[in-house]
Amino acid sequence: MSRRIAIITGVSRLAGIGRAVCTELAKDGIDIFFTYWSDYDKQMPWQAEANEPDIIQEEIRALGRKCEKLELDLSAPQSIYILLDEVHEKLGAADILINNATYSTETKIENFSSIELDHHYKINVRATTLLTIEFIKRFKKTTGGRIVNLTSGQSKGPMPEELAYAVTKGAAETLVTTLSQKIAAKGITINAVNPGPNDTGWMDDELKQQLKERFPMQRLGVPQDTANLIGFLVSEKADWITGQIIHSEGGFVR
Repeated sequence: MSRRIAIITGVSRLAGIGRAVCTELAKDGIDIFFTYWSDYDKQMPWQAEANEPDIIQEEIRALGRKCEKLELDLSAPQSIYILLDEVHEKLGAADILINNATYSTETKIENFSSIELDHHYKINVRATTLLTIEFIKRFKKTTGGRIVNLTSGQSKGPMPEELAYAVTKGAAETLVTTLSQKIAAKGITINAVNPGPNDTGWMDDELKQQLKERFPMQRLGVPQDTANLIGFLVSEKADWITGQIIHSEGGFVR
């Protein structure tokens, strides 16, 4: 394939999957444009440092690839068009879309609310769907288009303490099965990756130990595991793989 450009959403933390995906694709000669949203990280337990997106950008450029970034609130519908216009202006037409951005908070039956459901919907359903559809519309090549959605295995088992997340994040899988045949003729593949419980900085030591016992390989999943798979899915070697939901969980026992 000729020069390729990837969009990766939700890249704000050094410990995150987004950063691992960015660097993995850059190592394969792909130019990178990533988004992040600091306000979301500020309300999460991991509390990302403000300069982490800058560090990630410099890492990618040090690998010899072009890299641009944009702080963007994807919950605003117009942000999708701002993003794609900015990518085209700074780097060119995108070949690859990685829908990594997500919204997730603890929502049980006891504290469920329409407000919190709407927060999840705006990112996990609306932003992912709008960005995917607009990416498809703007793709003008005849081959090499790649879309990968990050999911969390909602179809594998219940998530009763993350109700809003579970019901909205399932859209990432639905888009894959719904769109794969329609966009194949345009030279675009679409797949979803479920990385399973992944050590991205949100687990305490007690939870790590509990989860580790449920992995037959006796270790937790790490961002690089996910990045390795996505690196393959966007490569020319994966041209025959589309419409798949890949549970890359290291044999995790639910």
